[in-house]
Amino acid sequence: MNLMYTASGFFVGMLVGVTGVGGGSLMTPLLIFLFGFKPAVAVGTDLLYASITKTAGVFVHHGKHGSVDWKIVGWLALGSLPFAGITLYVLKNLMEVGKEVTGAITFTLGVALLLTALALLVRSILLRKAAKTAAIDDEHSNQENSGRFSPRWEKIATVFTGAVLGVLVTLSSVGAGALGTVALLFLYPRMTTLKIVGTDLAHAIPLTAVAGLGHLSLGNFDLDLLISLLLGSVPGIWIGSHLSAKIPEYFLRPVLATLLLVIGLKFVLQ
Repeated sequence: MNLMYTASGFFVGMLVGVTGVGGGSLMTPLLIFLFGFKPAVAVGTDLLYASITKTAGVFVHHGKHGSVDWKIVGWLALGSLPFAGITLYVLKNLMEVGKEVTGAITFTLGVALLLTALALLVRSILLRKAAKTAAIDDEHSNQENSGRFSPRWEKIATVFTGAVLGVLVTLSSVGAGALGTVALLFLYPRMTTLKIVGTDLAHAIPLTAVAGLGHLSLGNFDLDLLISLLLGSVPGIWIGSHLSAKIPEYFLRPVLATLLLVIGLKFVLQ
């Protein structure tokens, strides 16, 4: 166990607990910039870390609140899992050309961070609009009655969203949290926020697991790092979730969005 990695896990976990932002958008840049991990190893380890932590979150949402729409999870996975597999196949065939792999991952990470920064700012707007809309309670809402489009186009849009997330998450470990939630808020404006978050979490588990295991098979993984991060992040998330009521969101989210914007630009332009 490395105490510095554990401290980083605690710090990121606390921020996740306070803001609800996916850990990948914070953890992966930290591992690359602060600890000097190769982008591929940082992404692969963070994906497995995310699949474990998100599993606990789904037990809370589905077991305690019943707030997961499994049909939507299925349509998202229909797009994300095949495209995650295709992305891993492409990475495997580029492994001999190390610079190309590193370049593809860092550029995609930069794009994903820029999109996440935008999502943080857009999320509050969508939530305000959702508050004015007559939301359908979790027991009765479904893909047909809470969607923005007709049922047929709603399914197509959901599968397409999953495909985009599959590529982004596999290449960068970023997107399964903030981007997925914002996409679902847009696609299903009459669904409650609790069910949106639960559904996004449930979809993130198979996606991060498949992508993480794929990176593991490619050797992009550090076991000591994974254990250290988990030891720090669990208490960090717990403390952060209790602090969230005391720290004004309208202040913290723009600051975090600005930070992700700067880091994203650095990755894209390097």
